[in-house]
Amino acid sequence: MALSTRVWGAGKRLLIGGALILTYFVFAAVAMRFALKSRDVVVPTVAGKTVNEASALLGAAGLNLKVEEARRVDPAVPVGQIITQDPQAGVRTRRERSIKVWVSGGPRSTMVPSLLGESERTAQLRAQQDGLQLASIAEIRSADYTAGTVVAQNPPGKSTGAKVTLLVNRGEHGATYVMPDLIGVNGDRAADLLRARGFRVSVVGDHPYPGVPAGIVLRQSPQGGFQIAPSEPISLEVSR
Repeated sequence: MALSTRVWGAGKRLLIGGALILTYFVFAAVAMRFALKSRDVVVPTVAGKTVNEASALLGAAGLNLKVEEARRVDPAVPVGQIITQDPQAGVRTRRERSIKVWVSGGPRSTMVPSLLGESERTAQLRAQQDGLQLASIAEIRSADYTAGTVVAQNPPGKSTGAKVTLLVNRGEHGATYVMPDLIGVNGDRAADLLRARGFRVSVVGDHPYPGVPAGIVLRQSPQGGFQIAPSEPISLEVSR
């Protein structure tokens, strides 16, 4: 009886000792995990900030800043601001970790060609071929320059930039006339009178028309009453 009591007592002590050891290791693991977790920090957002601003913000959180040397071309983010970061904002990480960032080099700058004297269409094509964005086209009307040509640009030629603005001369407002109604008039006489006043007139055909003498205007273009300029062509169809 005494032996069994001693065996039971020894087993009881072993069980209690094992439980205490297990409890120690459990609490040690929990304490270690808590300690490690308490050292974690949340990565702040540095995208859109300058390098100095990001360095101060990360330093306050116990993190380090690592700036990639090569800058990235980005038309939306101004020069010197951070485009992206790794790890991303909101991620939990250990203190003293380095946060890698990429800084914007701004939009791509190219050599702006001189577009003065070029036609509007040619200037647009050259700007497109050189990778430039056509920001806007302004207009003037002047007799001092050829109509339809570029008379100014910003930035000027041989400078660098990503956009270009053009100033195009649309030509001076010229005099206009009301097209007379020539139906039923002698075509040759009408053509001579119009040509004497600077109009370009051509008789484009003749057609037989019962009861109408030869050479009488049957159709005209433009029609009577239309506004025309001296440089516009006029065509007449006469009877045969």
